[in-house]
Amino acid sequence: MNNNLFKKLLYTTAPAATILIRIMVGGIFLAEGIQKFLFFDALGKGQFVKIDTPLSIGILIFLAILEMDCGIFILCGFFTRVAVIPLIIDILVAITTAKIPILLKNGFWAMVYEARTDFSLFLGLVFLLIVGAGSWSFDAEIIKRKTKLSI
Repeated sequence: MNNNLFKKLLYTTAPAATILIRIMVGGIFLAEGIQKFLFFDALGKGQFVKIDTPLSIGILIFLAILEMDCGIFILCGFFTRVAVIPLIIDILVAITTAKIPILLKNGFWAMVYEARTDFSLFLGLVFLLIVGAGSWSFDAEIIKRKTKLSI
């Protein structure tokens, strides 16, 4: 990987308090991925049947693993910017396929109520993409060590 790109992906000047956003966003995605396995009929396959989007079992398992893995990466602050990108796509697809139909059928306030977690996660992901993992993260530690080795 290009050294400059590597630094841009990991570098962060965000404060240590950024860990609170990482715990919220990473924890929710980790829990969502786990629940897709624990309650597969209701939250895995059933979630997509409810919105009339039948997906193969393989895609559902892929999504659950993606949410768990990226959630863990975000919680640890390890390659955080890389981990948020697929989750941004995931949450935008969720909003488009599950929340927009609510808007069209039941109106704005019903959709806002149903989508509050999705919108919060989306904004948390965008925040982490912009500022990085913060000073209490593996990303910050990797950059510190790499900088020391370069001197």
